Amino acid sequence: MKPRILIVEDDAVARRNLEHVLAKNQEYDIDQADGGEQALNFLGRRHYDLVLTDLRMDKVSGMDVLAEVRARHPDTEVIMLTAYAAVDSAIEAMKLGAFHYIAKPYKIDEVRAQVAHALEKTRLRQQVRDLKRQVRSGHNLEFIVGKSAPMQDLVRLVRQVAPTDAGVLIIGETGTGKELVARGLHYASNRSEGRFVAFNCGALTEDLLASELFGHEKGSFTGAVATKRGLFEAADGGTVFLDEIGDTPPAMQVKLLRIIQEKVLIRVGGTEPIPVDVRVVAATHQDLKALVESGRFRSDLYYRLNVVTLKVPPLREHKADIPLLAHHFLAKYAERHAKPVKGIDAEMMAALKAYDYPGNVRELENLIERAVTLSAGEVLGSRDLPDEVLAVGDQPPALTEGGLTTLEEREKEYILWVLQKMGGNKSQAAEILGIDRVSLWRKLKRYGVEE
Repeated sequence: MKPRILIVEDDAVARRNLEHVLAKNQEYDIDQADGGEQALNFLGRRHYDLVLTDLRMDKVSGMDVLAEVRARHPDTEVIMLTAYAAVDSAIEAMKLGAFHYIAKPYKIDEVRAQVAHALEKTRLRQQVRDLKRQVRSGHNLEFIVGKSAPMQDLVRLVRQVAPTDAGVLIIGETGTGKELVARGLHYASNRSEGRFVAFNCGALTEDLLASELFGHEKGSFTGAVATKRGLFEAADGGTVFLDEIGDTPPAMQVKLLRIIQEKVLIRVGGTEPIPVDVRVVAATHQDLKALVESGRFRSDLYYRLNVVTLKVPPLREHKADIPLLAHHFLAKYAERHAKPVKGIDAEMMAALKAYDYPGNVRELENLIERAVTLSAGEVLGSRDLPDEVLAVGDQPPALTEGGLTTLEEREKEYILWVLQKMGGNKSQAAEILGIDRVSLWRKLKRYGVEE
């Protein structure tokens, strides 16, 4: 496509002369605006690679046009046309983002050279963006490791949803890799050049949660010695991933709904609404619909988040991926820990396939890292696995007699089973479970096991 240029000049003769200078070789697709007002209309309907605008115009000036271009089309270059008496204003325009200025009466060669330079800058910027997109198109779903049917179905759905801005709710048991799916969704989307920010909604108190997500103004509370941007502002143009959304307090749910619906936030201690352009992706291991029915989660927020549901299957439902995952983690941790480990023997792989992984992929990853760390050779073997994985017939409880259990009951059974196998050693149990010791202590306290 030819580069698109918009000429903005309220003097009809000067406008036609400039168009004639640029159109000589028919290299450009050129529109003409008879002033700032018409230019704003053009900019609202079409994207331009370059805008040449007179600085001094009635009603809507060249500076106004520059501001509109910077706001709507930040990749579009702007060249200011000005009389010698207004050179200072043109220099100010360059400080505000203009590419260059040309003083009247201008030289034809100068105009053509500056236009060519500005368009070359635009072309190179687009080329870099395209290259990044091509690289990411081959690797944007590398986070989702798996060739089994359930995982390939998941990848296909991610590819379908990624280009849209639809709300996505990722559901799955703890340790299945919900954040990795969210990252794949982000890097396969049109927001891939923006930031991906992940946050666990159950990690902080309500006040700290608000400060982290929305930021705060200086002096808004004790210790707020400076104004701070929140994660939503930091992710402007990108994706915010809210893990364990079911743990969000009611007041916070209202604020999240406001951001999703109105695309604005208010910092803690502030009064001014701040526009933000983010895609919100949420995840939970809980039954969010049940939380809605019990009144613990807002239904309007639930439906905003749950336009599309991505279910990440537990590892026991795609055991065919265990060899692929195991070798993926082996390569990762052999490099990280500078170990000469290169493979996994058949006996160990059989044990890995037989195990049910209540802790899902995260537990498998921990097992491989532990094996790599402790291994003294180049090939991992069953000797590098803990007893609970090797114990045939000594698997953790999966079902309570008489029927299915809830996810929370199953988690409790497994955690207590691991703790028992570790002889009550909480540090070792936390390591096997893939959580920190404080999180384990909180869970035990909730179960009434820890005072």
